[in-house]
Amino acid sequence: MKRKPAGRPSSSEQIIRDIRRKTRKQYSAEEKIRIVLDGLRGEDSIAELCRREGIAQSLYYKWSKDFHGGWKEAPGWRYCASGKHQ
Repeated sequence: MKRKPAGRPSSSEQIIRDIRRKTRKQYSAEEKIRIVLDGLRGEDSIAELCRREGIAQSLYYKWSKDFHGGWKEAPGWRYCASGKHQ
């Protein structure tokens, strides 16, 4: 088994990390709300919903928690109590 050297990652590892960071999907508040509401409808399991949307279940549950309590202050959820975008 090959061990990684301690210290800075190689340039190829850094390039791959940069590509992954730039290609990561950013979800808008509207998309997050839609996904959470789809989960609340209960038509499909949360696992199936997450597979279909391409997200981890832990991310769905984090969004759900943010949506249910304190979601007005949560990062990426820029909505006020009236539901209008700020």
